[in-house]
Parts: sequence; structure tokens; C-alpha cells
Amino acid sequence: MTDDDYYSDDAATFGDRLAAAREALGLSQAQLASRSGVRLSTIQNWEGDRSEPRANKLQMIAGILNVSMIWLLTGQGEGGVSPEDDADADLKGVLAEMREIRVAQSRLLDRLARLEKRIRQAGKTG
Repeated sequence: MTDDDYYSDDAATFGDRLAAAREALGLSQAQLASRSGVRLSTIQNWEGDRSEPRANKLQMIAGILNVSMIWLLTGQGEGGVSPEDDADADLKGVLAEMREIRVAQSRLLDRLARLEKRIRQAGKTG
């Protein structure tokens, strides 16, 4: 981050860190929403500190943004790694694949939760 950015380690909130990490990768809010499988309004609420993601979404967002979950939540630990610092194309490919898997995993977990809810509801009526 440069001195011109609004982000400050001392006063940063979860939303500030999320926005800073997203911007460091050159992603728009809409792009992050699409990659993470959430609505644009959800990203806007997270960045505006009106809500925070559940653990599975937090893990996925951290993976997409290449930052630690702890850093997103507290500002402690490792923040973003700029793409210029990573010259190994194979490693970039592996990281991209891991991000895709995390997105797919999150979607499957959400689907599984919906199915489990349907089973519980069917058990109550049956």
C-alpha cells in the first residue's frame, strides 16, 4: 500500500482490510463477488463493516485474495503477497487451482447444508 491509500494498519477494520486486499489484486467488488459465489451487496456489506462472512466464506475469500484469515479478521500476521513478488508460474497455477477448489468446496458445503435442512424438515412433517 502507498501513503496515498486510505488504508492504515492502526485504524483498519475488517472491511478496510478486505477492500485493501481486493484492490491490491486489481479486483472490483463485482469480480470478487463472482469469484467467491456471493452477491455484490454481500461484498459491499463486508467492506462497509455492516456484516462479516461466515467461516467458510472467510476461508474462501482469504484464499482468493491470497491473505490469511487471521490478517483479514485482526490485521495480525501475513497480509497480501503482491503478484510481482511471485515469479514462479507453476506456483501461480497451483494457487489459482486451489482458489477454484475453495470456491467449489464452499458452494458444495452450502448445497449440502440446504439438503440437510430439507431432510430435517421432511422428518418433522413425516
